[in-house]
Amino acid sequence: MQVRHRRLLALTRRHPSAILLIVQLAGLLLYPLLESTRIGPLALSGFGVAVLVVTTRMVRRTPGLMWLSVGLALPAIVMLVLQAVWHMHWLQPWSAGLEALFYFYAAGSLVAYMMGDMQATTDELFAAGATFTLLAWGFAYAYVALQAVQPGSFSAAVNAEQPRTWTELMFLSFALLSSTGIGDVIPVKPLARALTALEMFVGVMYLAAVVSRLIGLTLLRRDR
Repeated sequence: MQVRHRRLLALTRRHPSAILLIVQLAGLLLYPLLESTRIGPLALSGFGVAVLVVTTRMVRRTPGLMWLSVGLALPAIVMLVLQAVWHMHWLQPWSAGLEALFYFYAAGSLVAYMMGDMQATTDELFAAGATFTLLAWGFAYAYVALQAVQPGSFSAAVNAEQPRTWTELMFLSFALLSSTGIGDVIPVKPLARALTALEMFVGVMYLAAVVSRLIGLTLLRRDR
C-alpha cells in the first residue's frame, strides 16, 4: 500500500496537469447529476476550486502566484457556503465572478508554463487540454455572473424565458471556445453577445498560438 501511495504521489508530481484535466472532465460529467440537489453545486464547486489551487501549486514551473490563487478561491468558497446554507443568493454574481477570475488566472499561469521553454513535455501536452477546460469553465462562470446581473441575457429553444442552468451555460462555453457553433443556447442582450464574441476570439487565438506551438515543438523533437 505504501509503495502504491509513493507511485501515485510521484505520478502527480510528474504530470500535475493530467490530474487537473481528469478532475475537470469528471466534474463536467458529474455536475448535471447533482445540479438539482441542494448540496451538489456547493460540493462540486468547492472541490473543483480546491483541486485547482493545489494543482496550480504542483505545477512548480508556472509563474502563477499561490497567494493570488488562494486569495481568489477562498472568498468564492465562503460565498458558495453562504448561498447553500443561508440562501444568500444575492451573492451569486460575486462568487461566480471570483470563480471566473480564478479559472482565467489558472489558465494564464498554465499558458505561461507551456510557453516558458522550447520543449514540449508530456505534462505540457496535458496542460494544453487542462488550459482549454479552464478557459471554458471561466467563461461559463462569467456567463453565470452576467445572467445574475442582467436576467434574460441568454435564451434557448426550450423554456426560453427561464434562466439558463450552469450545465447549459457550460455547453455554450465549450461550443464557442471550440468554434463548433452555439447550439440551442444563444446570447440575447448586447453585453452577452460581446462576451461570447470574446470567447470565440480567445478560442481561435489559443489554438493558433499555444496548441499549434506545442504541436510544432513535438514534431521537431521527433525529427531529431
